Amino acid sequence: MKEEPSDTPGGAKRRMSRLPAAKRRAQLLDCAAELFAERGYARATTAELARAAGVTEPIIYRHFKSKRDLFIALIERTGKQTIELWREDLANAADPAQRLKTLIGDNPMVSTQGRDAYRVFLQAITEVDDEDIHKAWNTHIHSLHQFLAMELARAQENRRVTRHIPAELIAWLLIDIGLGYGVLSAMRVEHHNFDASGNLHVQQIITRILVGKAAETRDGEQGR
Repeated sequence: MKEEPSDTPGGAKRRMSRLPAAKRRAQLLDCAAELFAERGYARATTAELARAAGVTEPIIYRHFKSKRDLFIALIERTGKQTIELWREDLANAADPAQRLKTLIGDNPMVSTQGRDAYRVFLQAITEVDDEDIHKAWNTHIHSLHQFLAMELARAQENRRVTRHIPAELIAWLLIDIGLGYGVLSAMRVEHHNFDASGNLHVQQIITRILVGKAAETRDGEQGR
């Protein structure tokens, strides 16, 4: 793949690392996730992003038409990365109950990999009247819902989760809870995820409700 030029405005040149277009685009999205999480989407500028990425602003505009388009691309990429992470984490999990336990504990909003991107993702709430941003946000959430609903349906077929509630509705419940958990974590609300003793975690309660206490024990052995 052709490497991008590194011209600066006015024809001057400075040394900067050259990357193939796909890698540069990914790097800009990585830097944007960190910058938007720290400064906020509305306040952050492309000049600040250029400095953080070690490029000039024209390089940014070769990959994204505007800051808004970069924001949309970040929302879209974050959804894809979440599903890729879930698939990787489930690769060696065959038992449906254990698969659900893994997903319940795999909230990308509080993970090292996804924390910054999802803080940016939450900022889309102030931009929801923008048709394209709303579309990206909506597609992102529905892709996660579809993945969870498929896993839940699989667990229901294996009689590991109740069939009295539709899989798609349980999937929405998990997303609703996961978003709330992620927001409180991002806001650093203390003690929102444990009981008074500090021994029982919200994720354990969700797991017990869905698949029973047995799923909490290693290798699916029955709890006592």
